Amino acid sequence: MAANWAEKISAFSRSPSRFLSGTTAEAFLAELLRELRDDRASYNIKVILLSPLCEHPSLLCSSESVGEETALELMSVFAQCPPKSVQFRCHLLVALTSVLVCTSCVSGHSRASQDFLELLFQLAQDTSDIHGDISLRSLRSTACSCLRELEACCPCLLSQRLELLSGLRQQETSGLHQAYAGLHALVLRNAVYQLTQETGAGAEHLKALLGGNTSVAWEADQDSGLMGIKVSAIMPSLISGSMGTVPTLQTGPDCKELRSVLSSLLEESYLLTALCQADLLHRLTEVVAMVPGIPPAILRTQLLRLLGTSEVCLFHTTLLMKCAFTDSLFSAEDEAFILKRLVVLSQHPLLSTPEKLFYMDCILHFPENRPISCGDGDETLPVLLTMRLASALVPTVFNDSATLLSRFNLLSLVNLEEGEEGEGEERSGLVYLYDHLISLLHIVENGGSREIVVTFFRAAFLFLFYFCHVELYCASLTEKLCKLYLHHTQLGPHLITLADKTHDRMKESKWAVGLLQALQNVITKAPLAKLTLQDLRWHLKVLARVAEEGEISQCSTLNFLSSIIMPSSSTLCVSGDWRLGNSVLTVCRWLLVHPSLDSLLIPLADVLQHLACRYGDTDIQDHARLYYTLLTTLSREKLAGVLAQGAIEGGTRVKKRSLSCLITEGEGLTSMLTIHQTEKAVLQLTEANSELQKEIKEVEFNSQGPDEVNATLEAYRAQFSDPSFASEITLKYLLSHVKDHDSCFDQLFSIRLHFRLSDNHYEDLHDISVHCLFRDRPSPTVQLNLKPRRPYPTTLHASAIFTTQDGQSWHTALPDIHVAFQQVFMPLPAPPTWGQCSRLRVFEGLWDKICSEDRDSITSLFCCQVKEAALNALVEKHFLPYLVSDLSNTDEFKVLFFLPPQSHMLLKIRSEEDAVHFNIATDDWELLPHLSSYLLTITSSQDEDRLSA
Repeated sequence: MAANWAEKISAFSRSPSRFLSGTTAEAFLAELLRELRDDRASYNIKVILLSPLCEHPSLLCSSESVGEETALELMSVFAQCPPKSVQFRCHLLVALTSVLVCTSCVSGHSRASQDFLELLFQLAQDTSDIHGDISLRSLRSTACSCLRELEACCPCLLSQRLELLSGLRQQETSGLHQAYAGLHALVLRNAVYQLTQETGAGAEHLKALLGGNTSVAWEADQDSGLMGIKVSAIMPSLISGSMGTVPTLQTGPDCKELRSVLSSLLEESYLLTALCQADLLHRLTEVVAMVPGIPPAILRTQLLRLLGTSEVCLFHTTLLMKCAFTDSLFSAEDEAFILKRLVVLSQHPLLSTPEKLFYMDCILHFPENRPISCGDGDETLPVLLTMRLASALVPTVFNDSATLLSRFNLLSLVNLEEGEEGEGEERSGLVYLYDHLISLLHIVENGGSREIVVTFFRAAFLFLFYFCHVELYCASLTEKLCKLYLHHTQLGPHLITLADKTHDRMKESKWAVGLLQALQNVITKAPLAKLTLQDLRWHLKVLARVAEEGEISQCSTLNFLSSIIMPSSSTLCVSGDWRLGNSVLTVCRWLLVHPSLDSLLIPLADVLQHLACRYGDTDIQDHARLYYTLLTTLSREKLAGVLAQGAIEGGTRVKKRSLSCLITEGEGLTSMLTIHQTEKAVLQLTEANSELQKEIKEVEFNSQGPDEVNATLEAYRAQFSDPSFASEITLKYLLSHVKDHDSCFDQLFSIRLHFRLSDNHYEDLHDISVHCLFRDRPSPTVQLNLKPRRPYPTTLHASAIFTTQDGQSWHTALPDIHVAFQQVFMPLPAPPTWGQCSRLRVFEGLWDKICSEDRDSITSLFCCQVKEAALNALVEKHFLPYLVSDLSNTDEFKVLFFLPPQSHMLLKIRSEEDAVHFNIATDDWELLPHLSSYLLTITSSQDEDRLSA
């Protein structure tokens, strides 16, 4: 029974919607409650049963009435639970809180909520654990946490209990004092905020509130001014934005009671942990900000301690105080000290990168005593941050990406401010930033990692964003980016993104257009003799983006297209590559709507006609023929109307009126010319059942002398002189529809599967074409040929383009394909004439070499508890294709895994007295963790099979 419930709860947690599809929420909830009331169930299982109510209460309790009934049931279980089951009682309180809050029972003032609130206060006031069982203190702590959660989710719920909470806090001498202090501060802040929303509320109301009334909040007189307004939503911080929006309570100077409460909390704050201190001071700062009768100087004593803190959370609270009170609490010397401290902490070698980035962000949003701006959220520099002070934060190529960009942004702002008073091009700071950017460019040019590539382009955007008016540097950057692209054409998407972002953020700048035009020039003027197929793919993507700009002449682009497809020596049309042909058509499509189409008409028609007649892919021919027909029969206005994607106005796509009866189906034509995106996956690839069979050779029991072993090993290794030898693994998958049924995708044609790697451990995969896929027919088999660089587990991202029966083209993303470590295993790639004896010699030779001196090699031992019969079954099930010893020799099994391109994993499996020993030897030590994980999985599954049997 216990195992069944553990499996049920685990299945529910993995996917609640899938689990409830086989039952109903009401039935599952009834089962849970019935089992919780069952005295025969252990409390460990009951704790597990509470997890669905803690994690998904609104899913199981669909209404307030169901939530109240569930809460009453849980309180009944709590009342019957023996006091010694402290852990279960704590979990019950948490589950009750989740149910009542998420089903709106608390905000709805239900009877169950009132009873639960009284229960929590009874537990919070029960101090029997002071001289008794220490474990009972955890129950009080949980009750306090539940009270805080209720107050946070339903502000002002406990506002009538302030006096009681103050007494609990002052009487508590254990570690729970910290929890009570945080709860008291939160309730005080919410209560004061509630008073600020009351019309005419003042000192008397505040005094009455602090004096306390032990009745619950919703039992107060609803018509009184004090409770006339309720706050039913979680309140954000009141001092995170402009202080002009903070509500105030006009009390006059007579606030002795509130001042006394604040002083008491502040005096005790040093006893709390740093995180709790920060939260407490934040709440009290909000209270002081809302009550003008309390001077900010009440926080001065705490401030002197906080200015030198090394805790991030306390420093953040200090800045929040500064945001709230500025020169009312902080002197000019304090302000200068904090800013200098921020600069020091932003580069402190003992701090972590996130901490240093936080301090950098604090500099950019520093709350000044007399701010020039109104704090609208934009990054601005504080007046006290001079060039000399900021020079300590200059970026270097040795910084991590986030730190480098943060410093680059800060120094750019500093130089921008300095530029208003000096000569921009001659400033040393700007020169340094440009030189730093060029240094990053050189690293990218020399084969930098993906992280450094992204960092460079982000830094380039920041430089252009701040200094696009400095023509000297912008022109130089354009030139260097074009040279970079010619050497690394795979950076084309980054350059397109840089141009797009620059164009979007800097409307008045022409730099983006200049970059695109420069890229067009270097692409079209590059010698065609050196043009590779991979470079051509990227060139076409860049030229398609260039063709979108109406200001750029497209004659050179069209000449480039003509030169690559029309000569008789060109192999582009013959190859029939669909993606390459589609890239050419993309450029042509943009040229069809270009403002200078009249001057491009004849050469563009020639290109389209050549594609329609000569290209090796039927789909490309059809699209080219359609474009040619539209170009030669429609006016430019009508052509633009047919190809237009529709205007976006107010977030809604607006249908354009047909220009004539000739194109009343213009929208349909546009749909035919567009590759649509499916909302969810349509196809999936599932691994086909294929088992390697061990090829039985004659058993050669010859001598295994050193000479024979070495000679056989040398003959084996000689095969690897051919780089392509045994370098690929073949995986077979079934292409099928997903389970969700959509009739428009029942019959698919011309399916093109594309695969993208998630790492660089494998060579790129070629696209795979499948002629058709029908839902009512057997699934076709797709064969993936993986060529590992390093034989690690990996994930393949797959997508597909296909055509439906109505002629429309669709693009869909397939579920990721996970290639497990064991899928890379291959039997020993020995010559077909070798027998078992030769394979054994290779095994022994490799084992001796690995155990000798190779620095990349390693030996290890894996042990597990498996009986002899189970061991034989495990070998036959998992290792038979890779077994090099005789299966009948059960004293020791010798297994050899070959992992392309040239790695080996050797196992000697022997049953000892205490356990089964897997002695492991490998010539690539980095593979050992993956093998250990695999062995742990198969031996564990063997144990489960034995238990089930």
